[in-house]
Amino acid sequence: MNNFLSRAAVAAIVVAFGSEAMATEWNVSLWGKRRAFTEHVEKLAELVSDKTGGEFTLNISYGGLSKNRENLDGISIGAFEMAQFCAGYHRDKNPSITVLELPFLGVTSLEQEVELSMAVYEHPAAVEDLARWNAKLLMPSPLPQYNIVGVGDAPEKITDFEGLSVRATGGIGAAMEAVGAVPTSMSATEVRQAMDSGVVKAVSFAPHAHMSFGTIENGKWWTTNLNPGTVNCPVVVNTEALADLSDDHREALMSSVDEALEHYIANYNGATMDAWGPALEERGIIKVTYSDDEIAAFKKAAAAPAAEAWIEQNTKAGLPAQELYDLVTGMIASGS
Repeated sequence: MNNFLSRAAVAAIVVAFGSEAMATEWNVSLWGKRRAFTEHVEKLAELVSDKTGGEFTLNISYGGLSKNRENLDGISIGAFEMAQFCAGYHRDKNPSITVLELPFLGVTSLEQEVELSMAVYEHPAAVEDLARWNAKLLMPSPLPQYNIVGVGDAPEKITDFEGLSVRATGGIGAAMEAVGAVPTSMSATEVRQAMDSGVVKAVSFAPHAHMSFGTIENGKWWTTNLNPGTVNCPVVVNTEALADLSDDHREALMSSVDEALEHYIANYNGATMDAWGPALEERGIIKVTYSDDEIAAFKKAAAAPAAEAWIEQNTKAGLPAQELYDLVTGMIASGS
């Protein structure tokens, strides 16, 4: 009997240790608070846990692990296993994917933004670029065209942007500079204070961020159709952590990406955009709509020069810049 009990005890210990060894926890570095911009990561965590019976969990942190501009650095040293960042925060660290932030590309939907992003993410140049940071591009955070909320006199014409201090990153910043504005790059979490203190008079954001980070609380006007572009904010994973996953856990993660993105898009096109119009109306924010001629003048001033400069700079840096640009613009032209 004692022999039997001993064997049973040993078996229980083996099972316990085996179960513990199979459990995997990843830390995920985001920022701000849960919002439309993070819904695909939240859904991914839910799907991965469900598929693995709770054996693989994603512990999501909103600012507790790193500053948003340092998330790629954190991934590179394995400080956490997954993170979200925006390419425009540090263009020198991820130049390949900044092609997606060029102004006036003509992207018309979140679905198209996903297709373009994934095509660039899978390009060998982008894979190699992010590998320098031990990072694998997992999925984008597709955002609609940015528009601007500001204080003071509304810019009724494109020329009225002359001298206006605007929070704008990446290609949108380049576009604003082209029409005489003064772009300032700062993280989303710094924006409300910058507006309140007068450091910037206007902020370029997607609708969810204008609501989440409070720009509409003191904003007086909003551009309805400037549509200068958007930012590209990927979710990445540490390559070593990904390689260390069991086959089942890796499959659970990778097979959940499409569904997580579908959930994100449905939520953004639904709940987020449904709330946007009423939020502006409740606060009496003036809508500024530009004529076709004004938009054409803006595009002429910003689009081609920004693309030419991007191609020249990144070709010199060793990237197949023209190839990446042609990939993106070719897909847009074909309606992909």
